[in-house]
Amino acid sequence: MSSERGLKIVHVLRAPLGGLFRHVIDLSIEQAARGHKVGLFFDSQGDGRRAREQIARIPGGAELGVETVAIQRNPHFSDATALLAFFRFLRRIRPDVVHGHGSKGGLYARLARLSGAGRMMRAYTPHGGSFNYAPGSLAHRLYMAVERAIEPLTDLYLFESRHIGEKFAAYVGGTPRLQRVVVNGLGPHEFAPIAPASDAADILYVGELRWAKGVDTLISALAIIRRETGRTPSAAIVGSGPDLEALIERTQKLGLLGYVRFLGPMRVAQAFTLGRLMVAPSRAESMPYIVLETVAAHVPLLTTEVGGVPEIFGPYRDRLVPPDDPNDLARRILVEWSRAPETRAARAAELAAYVRNRFSLENMAETVLSAYREALGDPDAKNFSHEARHVADVG
Repeated sequence: MSSERGLKIVHVLRAPLGGLFRHVIDLSIEQAARGHKVGLFFDSQGDGRRAREQIARIPGGAELGVETVAIQRNPHFSDATALLAFFRFLRRIRPDVVHGHGSKGGLYARLARLSGAGRMMRAYTPHGGSFNYAPGSLAHRLYMAVERAIEPLTDLYLFESRHIGEKFAAYVGGTPRLQRVVVNGLGPHEFAPIAPASDAADILYVGELRWAKGVDTLISALAIIRRETGRTPSAAIVGSGPDLEALIERTQKLGLLGYVRFLGPMRVAQAFTLGRLMVAPSRAESMPYIVLETVAAHVPLLTTEVGGVPEIFGPYRDRLVPPDDPNDLARRILVEWSRAPETRAARAAELAAYVRNRFSLENMAETVLSAYREALGDPDAKNFSHEARHVADVG
């Protein structure tokens, strides 16, 4: 296959939100800008207005079309209906590449061979997904069994962190399929300091409100700080998710409701002005965009040593905190508050410089396209793909 011919690429995912959707949109923008045609298939139950706004950023729009249908997070009988709609979409487009994102998108992409849409290369990026379940749990055993069963239907694995690649090897096993580590990347314009507003809260959290993100650990840490210092920190919690009501209830139970504001989703640049110290206390991650974005904006950050986060921090990984430990988190917050403002700024700047040199949007896009070409049998792609893999394997 000539490396000059534009590809027809379909991205399939479940929910158009969070870092996964940002990754898909970024890839789609870069792929369309390089002369490829892009289509999208995802869940219809989310924020359609915001999804349309993001899709509108793709040069020329999603030229192959956008199809939405109700897709449940967990396995559901409605998956049969959604798959049939996906297959009709593929038969209409007849793409060269079907790229599945997340566990549900990855399943649909790898079942694409059953669509009757001809031969297409099937790529899969887990984005954590099924690999974030606790090892040994029923859900983990079930999802790993599915991963093993559909491994023969996969042409290309694109792991967004070495951590997820290692989990794949441990729980799914060896595979002859092409594998590449392609870390998430940011554009040059994102590496610009964002200063807090004059009335910014002491603490900021930005992200989904669900158990894996550890927001309850942060709320407990705030209560510990109040108990041990007599000072009640203020906090702005930005985002939405299934645990919102439970988190509000916990905050009220600890007597913090007057000090903690729960705000809805908003643009990251706006959210970063609302707090002086970002805390991302996740229990599980793959390669979180919010950590990359916080670092790029020179916002002081405390985050946990989970998933691919140590790969982001590299030589600065001693700054990371253990997950699920509110006492340690409270202590670390107090240490950060004890630093002079110029010291916090200097530490944020040196971490931003490190990340800027290693987590580039251009490299992410080029490495993915090169891996597509290699999986499709283009001999011209192989040398670049191996070189790009070396660049992507950071840490």
